[in-house]
Amino acid sequence: MSDTNGTPATPAGSPGPRPEPLRFFGTTWVDHDHGYALRRIGVAAGSLAAAAAACLVLRFAYEGIAIAGSGSFVTVLVVGMFAVCSALAFRHTWDGFTKSPDPDRQAGLRGLLTIGFVGSLLAYFFRSLVEAPGEKLHRQEYEAARKRHESRTTRRTGNPSKRKRRT
Repeated sequence: MSDTNGTPATPAGSPGPRPEPLRFFGTTWVDHDHGYALRRIGVAAGSLAAAAAACLVLRFAYEGIAIAGSGSFVTVLVVGMFAVCSALAFRHTWDGFTKSPDPDRQAGLRGLLTIGFVGSLLAYFFRSLVEAPGEKLHRQEYEAARKRHESRTTRRTGNPSKRKRRT
């Protein structure tokens, strides 16, 4: 069974396990076909544009704090919070592309990742320059599933009754 969606990893009558689809890429990441390169370019451009728009929104928030006249301490505190949260979100998102995230840790970091959304968008942008975000992890899982399927379906050779018994 697939852990993420509850579907069988190998449906009855199929030649082997099916790859899990990636967001924006489907299963094109397996063979890099059907517009894979264009999708990567689109994802990179989209995530960079979203990060730029997010920075613009944060700039408006900064100006709102400055207009409110709440003081330099609050301004430095808010800017520092967004910078630290963005750095942590970047690192967490980047690590999530190479190893399966722990669901309990993910739930605990939900607020931090929400505040540091610019870091997550930038991690998505930089990863899409190299590969489809999450492709490496999905490829490892898919190759392991294929090897398990292959070892289960290979037939024995020879007559087992003619083997020498260990004594």
